[in-house]
Parts: sequence; structure tokens; C-alpha cells
Amino acid sequence: MARLNSVIAAFEQGRKAFGTFAPADMESAIWVTEAPYDGVIYEMEHRPWDPAQLRDTLQWMVSRKSIAATGAPAVTPIVRIPANGGEMNQFLAKQALDMGAFGVVWPHVSTAEQAYNAVAACRYPRRETAPLFEPQGIRGDSPKTAARFWGIGAGEYYGKADVWPLAPEGEILVILMIEDLAGIANLDEMLTKVPGIGAVMIGEGDLSQELGHPREYDHPEVVAAMAEIVRTCKARGMRVGHPHVGSKNVEKVLADGFDLLLAAPVRSFAALDTGRRLAGRS
Repeated sequence: MARLNSVIAAFEQGRKAFGTFAPADMESAIWVTEAPYDGVIYEMEHRPWDPAQLRDTLQWMVSRKSIAATGAPAVTPIVRIPANGGEMNQFLAKQALDMGAFGVVWPHVSTAEQAYNAVAACRYPRRETAPLFEPQGIRGDSPKTAARFWGIGAGEYYGKADVWPLAPEGEILVILMIEDLAGIANLDEMLTKVPGIGAVMIGEGDLSQELGHPREYDHPEVVAAMAEIVRTCKARGMRVGHPHVGSKNVEKVLADGFDLLLAAPVRSFAALDTGRRLAGRS
């Protein structure tokens, strides 16, 4: 089956998936579309939530070359919403998906109830007797913009707008961020009781804050907590992501078994640095 979601395609093929975080704006959309990534996570947790801006950003990702070749953007757009899991703000996921996003990153998910809500918010309702009824969908119906962005009709969109891997043909990825000790303690329950979770991502920044070692990622307590998240995910066959991959830790991240590697975009000024040195300005 030809995949629209490049991150899911990588997972299904047993490959690591690579991506970046980016602000939701025209400049990001243009450069990331040509980048060698599987996906981009548009950062709207710590940046303003603006559905209209997200809609425009996704439209700027539309490349006639890419659409002609694959039927969808080669780089899959996913959105990190601003609400923590406990806030149960389903409308944020609804609006992100209605704009055409292929997935939602849910920050600070700490309980199985919150995980259930995250998956349910990304699914359309169906009859109780329908296959794959649980988690019961609560997403409102307005597929026109998303279907247009995906390059398919509304009817076909309904067939693909479900959560993977629960729905084998689903193209929507639900990613839960585990960022606190409660989330670690309840992670196994989430993974065993809530079908439809596509991946888990560590939130080592907030986790390190709670542990009393803010952004000390090499502190033994922080390392041990992150390792527990990975261990639990691997034991349940769940893919796990790392949001802060760089040249200094990429080998360890791969060795630790992470499946989704995300790095901040880097703007290089190497030519200017060399020019300053040659001109005696360094």
C-alpha cells in the first residue's frame, strides 16, 4: 500500500524515521519540503496556537513536483499542540487534523485516561458494533481542507483518516510525550490498555526539571528515567522518539534504540566564518 505518511512508511519498513521541529510559517514550510526528512513537527506548544497560520503553512508545503511523484508531501507534517494531556483539549487535535496534519504530538501525557483521550480525539465516531470501535472516536466532521491537502477525495480521506497502527490503512500518527514521573509510572498501562498509540516521545527537558536536574541530560537520574521509558516501549513493541538529537548524542540515541530522531534545524554560517577569519575579523 502506497503511504501518504512518510513517518509511518519508515516504521512499517523497519527503518528509523528522521525529522525536525519547526515554527509554523511560510519560510519553514518551503525549506523543510525540500529537506531529506521523513517528517516535520510544527511547534505550536511553546509558540502561539494559530490554526489559520497552520493552514497556510501546510499549503506552502504543497510542491507540484512532490505531489506528482508521491501524491503527498514527501515530508510529513505533524503538529505539537499546546495543551497538556490532562487538559483534555480535544479541539486542538481536531483543528490540526482538519487543516491537514498527519498526526498530533500530545505533551505531558501522564495517565491511561489521558492517552485514551488523545487517541479518541484523532478518530471519527463510529457505531459501537463497528470494527476497531475503541478508543471511541470523538473528532468532529469537517474533512474538506484536509482531504484537499492530502490530494484525495473526502470519501477516500475517511478511509485513511484513522490512527495507525490500530487501523492498518490509517495515516494519522498519535504521539504521546512522556515528560514526568507519573507518565513513566503509568506508561505500561497506557501501552497495554489504549490501542492506537503510534509512538512515544521522551520529554527530557520537563522530566529533568521534575527530577531536580534541569537540562542536565547526562545526570544519572535523568539518564535512568529516559532509559526506563525506552525499556517500557521496547517491551511493548512501541516506537519511541527523541526530540533533541545533535552531533554530540546521535550515536548514543541510535544505540539506545530510539526509532524517531528529531533535531532542531541548523543554520550554517560557515562561509561567513571563513571569510571573517581570512579578513582578520575572527
